[in-house]
Amino acid sequence: MTSTETDILTTVLDQWKSAVDAHDPKRVATYFTDDAIFQGLHPYGVGPDNVAAYYDSQPIGMTAEYAVLQTRRLADDLVLGYLGVDFAFTDRPTLTVYLGVILRRTGETWFINHYQVSRLGDSASNSRVHS
Repeated sequence: MTSTETDILTTVLDQWKSAVDAHDPKRVATYFTDDAIFQGLHPYGVGPDNVAAYYDSQPIGMTAEYAVLQTRRLADDLVLGYLGVDFAFTDRPTLTVYLGVILRRTGETWFINHYQVSRLGDSASNSRVHS
């Protein structure tokens, strides 16, 4: 039986969310490939160690709620997802971002191979000029 792209995404991202909500950076990192490109709201890094360091720097009590907006099967072993994510905090307003991920299957297991957050509508990001 073949899983749909949404099923694949929610399986991996539910695990990611559980680890984020528990403030367990090492567990978060286990859902990423060894060569994963990770771009949160800070400079990018490559690999699980950078993922763990990023989530370790996040405040305790931060939680994530996500909604899958679009999916694409790029190849038999690659799924692209575009999501809306609300990161809630105990001491500040919720941060709403968009998240693009590419999941890669290794054996029977899917991992995050690319993770990129954007803050569309953010005046700082909209002021950049691209040519």
